[in-house]
Amino acid sequence: GAYYMISRSLGPEFGGAIGVIFSVANTVAVAMYVVGFAETVRDILKRYDLVMVDDLNDIRIIGSITITVLLAVALIGMDWESRAQLVLLIILTLAIVNFFVGLCIPPSSEQMSKGLLGPKEVFTTNLVSHYEEQESFFSVFGIFFPAATGILAGANISGDLKDASKSIPKGTFLAILITTLVYLLIAVFAGAFVLREANGIILVSVVNDSVSSMLGSSTTSVLSAIANTTTPASLHFVGSPSLNDSVYSVPTTASVLPTKVSPVFTTEEFSYNMAFVANCSLLPEGCKYGLIHSYQVIEMTSAWGPLILAGIFSATLSSALASLMSAPKVFQALCKDRIFPFFAYFGAGHGPNDNPHRAFILCFVIALSFNLIADLNAIAPLISNFFLMSYALINFSCFDASIARSPGWRPAFRFYNMWLSLFGALLCIAVMFIINWITALVTFGCVGSLFMYVRHWKPDVNWGSSTQAHVYRSVLHSALKLIRVGEHIKNFRPQVLVLSGEPDTRPALVDFCSPLTKKMGLMVCGNVIIGEQHEHLRKLRSDDAYAYFRHRRIKSFYSATTAATFQLGAEALMQNVGIGKFRPNLLILGFKSNWQTDNPDNVQQYLGIIHDAFDLKFGVGILRVKEGFGLDVDSDTTVFDTRHDEAKVDDGKGKDIESGKNGRTQLKDSASKGMLEVDEDEDDEARSQIDGDDHANPRMLSKLNTQVLKTMNKFRYKEKGSIDVWWLFDDGGLTLLLPYILTTRAHWRGCRLRVFAAGTKSGDLGYEQRQLATLLAKFRIDCKDMTVLPEVNKKPTEESVKIFNSYLAPWRLDTQKGETKEQYPWKTTDDELELLKEKTQRHIRLRELLLERSLDASLIVMTLPMPRKGTCAAGLYMCWIDTLTRDMPPILLVRGNQESVLTFYS
Repeated sequence: GAYYMISRSLGPEFGGAIGVIFSVANTVAVAMYVVGFAETVRDILKRYDLVMVDDLNDIRIIGSITITVLLAVALIGMDWESRAQLVLLIILTLAIVNFFVGLCIPPSSEQMSKGLLGPKEVFTTNLVSHYEEQESFFSVFGIFFPAATGILAGANISGDLKDASKSIPKGTFLAILITTLVYLLIAVFAGAFVLREANGIILVSVVNDSVSSMLGSSTTSVLSAIANTTTPASLHFVGSPSLNDSVYSVPTTASVLPTKVSPVFTTEEFSYNMAFVANCSLLPEGCKYGLIHSYQVIEMTSAWGPLILAGIFSATLSSALASLMSAPKVFQALCKDRIFPFFAYFGAGHGPNDNPHRAFILCFVIALSFNLIADLNAIAPLISNFFLMSYALINFSCFDASIARSPGWRPAFRFYNMWLSLFGALLCIAVMFIINWITALVTFGCVGSLFMYVRHWKPDVNWGSSTQAHVYRSVLHSALKLIRVGEHIKNFRPQVLVLSGEPDTRPALVDFCSPLTKKMGLMVCGNVIIGEQHEHLRKLRSDDAYAYFRHRRIKSFYSATTAATFQLGAEALMQNVGIGKFRPNLLILGFKSNWQTDNPDNVQQYLGIIHDAFDLKFGVGILRVKEGFGLDVDSDTTVFDTRHDEAKVDDGKGKDIESGKNGRTQLKDSASKGMLEVDEDEDDEARSQIDGDDHANPRMLSKLNTQVLKTMNKFRYKEKGSIDVWWLFDDGGLTLLLPYILTTRAHWRGCRLRVFAAGTKSGDLGYEQRQLATLLAKFRIDCKDMTVLPEVNKKPTEESVKIFNSYLAPWRLDTQKGETKEQYPWKTTDDELELLKEKTQRHIRLRELLLERSLDASLIVMTLPMPRKGTCAAGLYMCWIDTLTRDMPPILLVRGNQESVLTFYS
């Protein structure tokens, strides 16, 4: 029905809102139909002086009993309902025909007194509209509109139709045509034959003291009619000298003449003409009949009144039952889609037909509540607003699908026009406000609130809606438009390619990069898979990566590629990731912590990736965290010792995670689902076990895995302290910009910036300090702690040099053993070492200063040494960055591509 159409066309936001509104509309419709039924029953009871309490409370009592009976029928089952529809249709058809036949029969005195005078006198009078003081065309329209809400009947059973695309348009248009003709004919004929207001006074002529009707009936039949009339105290006897033209009350038997009440009229004043029948001043209580005052006009004008009552009963009860069946089903579908999780309780089905008993009870309570209003004219406008909103969104969904230009939108209806759909949507909204602007605002408020809730909740559904098509179209349009926009320093934003591998294996690396780009730039997690493509098809899929991003609330893309070597794969990612201006400009990779023990070819490739990045105009960042990035641990650790398969690891939330054979997978799942809490007291003890013996007991293993969990989530805790920026070279300002961006994020907001800059050999320290402060102020970077370091150029201590040389020793070319540069390109020669001696000493000295000044920092951001091709071997370069980062707090070595990213101007 409407819920399915809108939700699958416009998406869960509009679909969820309309699902609720449509369910409520159908539920309130139950109350409306039942109130219509109850009004008819009350009027019948009043004819026989059967009143329970009063008019309103009688409707409430009858309506409540009726809704309860309908609920019982709905819960028992509706297998017979479809067969009964044909019988009800026949009764309705006969009732409608009965109305038109009745108009062809000459009216009785009672019918004439109630306004049925015929078209000769009435047609021209009723031709022009004449609304009461508080009514207008649209207020009446609002009351009548629910009569036309069955136009979606075909769409509601689309699944049962052989050819829905042909049957629904033909059937719907034919139904609209027939019902429109019936409604118009009834309205026109009722308006042409019946007065707006009638007093209901019956005239009786008394001639020679014998009674006869003005239509010439016999005395006996007239007396019998008087005795059985349903309008006491409204008979006037005319033309009898002995009775003196007086008004009489109705006799209790047909054999006694009426008792005289009081003289009122002269003989000339009495005839069944419009002036007399429409004269409401003749009775103290005014007029009670006619089109305005009587709800039983159709029964009064028909050939046989009981058939009209049967039609009313069949129409109201069948419609009420149909609405009571459809509302819970629509609501059940909404609950099963889990758009609103708190409604899931009502979606439970029972029995072979999956009947939603809980939803039935909910609809019953709502219908019962609206039934207490006991006024059909008050309930109908509410339903009109709800249905008009549904129809507005159905029209808008067609227009929206056309605007989205999705290839999947292919309307088969020949006369479809998107602008007509838009006009229909706007017309429905306009009519809502014209009928009752307050109710319209309330309806919009409800839909808007539900829409915003679903948009915030973001249910995991994929319905191919036009909203999704709009997202694609909007992004495509913006991407193409962005190509024509020239780059400017003021619009620079970091767009990061992170060589993360599978994101859930290095969560700390991914978490660190996420704040740099969140809501402001592009982030892509790249994964290079060594080998042939056909061997790793499953790994190339991105579903797991994006599921991980959703769990961790990381805004990132994922790109995987296969290659023969890691360097070739990284180069392919740098060349091909992105589209148009949406391309990474900064490469961030983790520090290669196993560079001393790994295959030297891999170390050479690592340096080659840095060279390739600079060649491709990328900035480069290398992040090192001494605890590692999570699951990228050495294979010889006991973190996943299979000898403890039965061990359980507490995730910090009272749940166990199996270690052993599947420990890595379990920990990855834990991290992705947010099992992040770690007891600080266990931190040091767990860390001490990383290099412990292979027979660590389960308790130690548990603490070790707890430490791994903490490492995985290191950058998800809020930090305090300082971010130390070692701005050593002018690389365009990237070394300053990145830490500034971090300080604007929730995780790092509690940290202050400290900037360290290298001083000149013979410069004025105070002057250089002021120059640095002025420069940062011009860049609008809030930093109160700035230090110029003149001692950077001092020589390092012998001990520091000795430690450096011990790390470099395996990577020096030994010519005495016949080693050549061609065989060992990753090793450094004595000539190269002498050439780069000053740089080497500078890096060793910087380590000493880092240990002295930044060992307690929460994060260090430092200018990355530039490796010159053909000059600096891989082994020497790794020694440099290892010297700068070893045993330090988290440290990011970063180097821009020499393009300015900071400006003095806003």
